[in-house]
Formats: sequence, C-alpha cells, structure tokens
Amino acid sequence: MKVSFHGHSIVKIESNGKTVLIDPFITGNDLTDLKANEQNPDFIVLTHGHGDHVGDTVEIAKRSGALVIAVNELALYLQHQGVNAHPMHIGGSREFEFGKIKFTQAFHGSGLQQEDGTFLYMGMPAGVLIMNEGKTVYHAGDTGLFSDMKLIAQRHPIDLAFLPIGDNFTMGPEDAAIAAEFLQAKTVVPIHYDTFPPIKQNPEDFTSKVKNGSGKVMNAGDIIQL
Repeated sequence: MKVSFHGHSIVKIESNGKTVLIDPFITGNDLTDLKANEQNPDFIVLTHGHGDHVGDTVEIAKRSGALVIAVNELALYLQHQGVNAHPMHIGGSREFEFGKIKFTQAFHGSGLQQEDGTFLYMGMPAGVLIMNEGKTVYHAGDTGLFSDMKLIAQRHPIDLAFLPIGDNFTMGPEDAAIAAEFLQAKTVVPIHYDTFPPIKQNPEDFTSKVKNGSGKVMNAGDIIQL
C-alpha cells in the first residue's frame, strides 16, 4: 500500500492497482502539489461536507468516473450533482476493489455554503479507516479529541494515522498528541494546518509531544510505503 500526502487534508492511497483520493481540496489550496485537472482516481473518499474537504470532488469525479464514497447525506447531494456516489455512514464498513473502508465518528460539523449564503446540511462528519494488504490507514478528518479513539485502535490496530493539528476548528498540537497516544499508530502524520491564518502551526510542536516517537511530518508529495 502506497500512501502519499498532498497538503491540508489530502491523502492519496494506491492499493490493489486502484487509486483512492481522500478530501481533494486542490483548487485554492496553496500547499498542495497537485493539479485538479491531472487527477484521475478510481475512488474519492470524503470525510465531511466542508468546502476545504469536498474541494474539487465534483469536477474530478465527473471527468475521471471515480466513485465517491461519503456519508449518506453528502453522497446523495453529490448524486444530484451528477456524480457517481456510494452512501455509507458511521460504523458501517464495505469492501471495494482497493480494500475495505469503515467510517468512524468525528466531532466537527458538515455543511456546504450555497451562493445565497445559506448552508446545506451534509450529514455527520466522519473519520475513515482504509484496510488492505494487512495494513490499516486512519484519516481522522476534522475532529476534536475524543476518548473513543482508544476503541478505534483496539478494534483496528493502525499502521498510519493522519490527525488534524491546526487548532481553532479542530484539535491543536497538544490534543492531537493525546490522540496519537490513544491510537497507538506506528506512524502519525499531522494534517490540516497552515492552509489558512487561523490554523497556522509548527508541526514540530506536535511531533515533539508524541510520546512514542511515532510523529512524522510529511511535506506535499511525500510517500510512505506500507
């Protein structure tokens, strides 16, 4: 399983000959190394319905034919946009060609702002577990710290975890370090920081606090082979 990070919360996973793109916020993201018109994933996975996570999903999915996997309300909204989407929800799991995915809880919000300024509810936010080749990747999405991360780790030993550290909207470095302790992942990568002024962080503040030395800063384009 080949896993790469691409700025903000974008993660790409290549497994079983398939490419999965998580939270493809590319346009308007100065920290990514990707170009939306060059992405041709087989699957897109969304953690929740905020613009900096849904991002370029509709354009990429329509062009590439990618199947979008998201919580029910967000998936149904995307279907109405002409996207091929598969609805799931928290606690549910399913096998796809790239492996098995399971949605976990996350403590955040989820809604897309419309042109008139109103918001459409996009269901509950989520984290995702992707499992294949005997390896497990956990993308926490946007979330605050919660103690059931211990239960997630107990049920699904994690090889690689991506945790938000930006503070303001999600966990900051201190809470994320506690989350890393709860999860006991072999490698923990900070995400969702520096993209906007309110979430400016030094990622070393996080990695220095991770007790078991598993913290690893990834720059856009960096790869981990599991």
